[in-house]
Amino acid sequence: MASWRDKLILKYGGAIREKAIARAKARIALSGRSPAALSEDELEIIVKEEEDKVKQLIYGSGIAAIMLLLGVY
Repeated sequence: MASWRDKLILKYGGAIREKAIARAKARIALSGRSPAALSEDELEIIVKEEEDKVKQLIYGSGIAAIMLLLGVY
């Protein structure tokens, strides 16, 4: 059975993915490269890394617990 954190991640997966995409765009811009200069695989790897970072922030913080208490979950 999935934990409440895993259920929260699944429920808000789209929002997490969008946040990861925004962070990936910023990361690419800071590196001085253009997203068009990267292959689709490279872009997906960067977005996946950022998605993992966002999920880790949720797991490591009280955000998930607060959302649960406020009834967002």
